[in-house]
Formats: sequence, C-alpha cells, structure tokens
Amino acid sequence: MLFDTPVRLGVQIQPQHVQYSDIRDAVLRLEEMGVDVLFNWDHFFPLYGDPDGEHFESWTMLAAWAEQTERVEFGALVNCNSYRGADLQADMARTIDHISKKGGDTGRFIFGTGSGWFQRDYDEYGYDFGTAGSRLNALATDLDRVVERWGKLNPAPTRGIPVMIGGKGEQKTLRIVARHADIWHSFVAPDDLPHKFGVIEKWAETEGRDLSGLIVSNELKDRDETVADALFDAGTRLFTLGFSGPDWDYSLIERWLTWRDAKNA
Repeated sequence: MLFDTPVRLGVQIQPQHVQYSDIRDAVLRLEEMGVDVLFNWDHFFPLYGDPDGEHFESWTMLAAWAEQTERVEFGALVNCNSYRGADLQADMARTIDHISKKGGDTGRFIFGTGSGWFQRDYDEYGYDFGTAGSRLNALATDLDRVVERWGKLNPAPTRGIPVMIGGKGEQKTLRIVARHADIWHSFVAPDDLPHKFGVIEKWAETEGRDLSGLIVSNELKDRDETVADALFDAGTRLFTLGFSGPDWDYSLIERWLTWRDAKNA
C-alpha cells in the first residue's frame, strides 16, 4: 500500500435537488479552492430528501466536467456496473480520459466502479436486480472486459486509467480489489483497516498482483479530525467528503483543505 503519498481531498458533489448550473458553479469553485478530486454518484433518483426530486445522470455529467476543469482528477463514486455494458463503459471512460487531457500529458479520469445496490434504479430502468452475490460476480467478470477493451481501443487511453473500487466484503469484493484496484475506498474504521489490508494482500498473492501501489481511500462523513488522524495513521491517503446543494457549505471544504495541508506540510 502507498502510505507515503500526499494526502488528497476528494469531494463528491451529489447530483440531486439542484439545477445543473448549480453543479457547474460548484465544480468551478471547488477546483479553484484546491480540491484534488471531484466525484459524483451513479444513480437515477435522489438518495436523500424528496425521492422524486431533481436528479442528473452521472457519465454525461463527467464528460462535461472533463471539458470544464483544468487540474482536478474526477470520476464517479461509484459507477454502477449493471447499468451499461462492460465494453461500452471502457470506451466511455477512454473518451472522457481524452477529453480531460486538454493541454496536459495525460487525462484525469478515475474509473470508480461497483456492483450496484439501489433497487429503485434497477426496477424503473428495467435492469435485473439479482442478488448482491450475482452483482459482484458480474462486476468481477466485467472488469476483466473493461481492461481488455482498453487494450484494443484506438486511440488508447492516455494513461493506465486508475480503477477505484469500494467495499469491504472479504470473499468477493476485496478479491476484486486485489485483482483490479489502484484505489480501494471504504468506510472501514481505523482499527479495522490492518485486518482488511491483510485480506487484500492474501487475495493479491492468489491473483499474482503486486499491490505496493494501492492507494487507500476513506470517507469523512460524520467524522472529525481525530478520526481522520487515526485513518491517516492507519494508511489512508485519499479522503472523500459528500457535498450537497443548493446551500453548499464551502466552510466545510475549507476546514478539510486546512487539515490536508497540515498533513502534507
């Protein structure tokens, strides 16, 4: 695991209960403030508040962010594997990667992905919900296809697109992490992280993969600096924070940027 990399702050802009102009303005301001990574989520309906409130789709929004932004990395926290074919996901990711390159050497897109869980999305959009196990099996199979497709596309991605996988299940999810992830995201408590690292390393031996470059990511929601310090001490280096409008609380972002900068001093 990469425990000696700089601390980064990721902000998940929740694409619900706002107009897109509000989201566009938030993206601009957060990049100007110095946030490292911007995320949205991949759902079709709000997760909080009015269940039929305003909501926007993830991937088309990410393509707009690729063109709007100059510096930040960005992606979904996380894409739902069930909603689009694996090869299509790969091509979409590659295209957004190229859009985001602009004047730089490489793109800035992060392919955050997961197996899906929000049943209303499945029911209303006509996808088979299956079981948690079947969705994880599909994710494992489809990630192999995504990586294979990246090797066939012309032009190829501008870089090895980082794969971010969330979850903590030890039999399936963490094996997928060991096989594919460049970033592992979870809500795991600091005291539990060493055990999870051990599980990931065991699966990495099975998969024949070197995970010395794996970045550990965790969530700041409802946590204070004491917990963040403990997560840092345990090896977390990417910290994510949910951000909801229309009354965006930028003072919260400033608080965590100050904490990040102190850790990196």
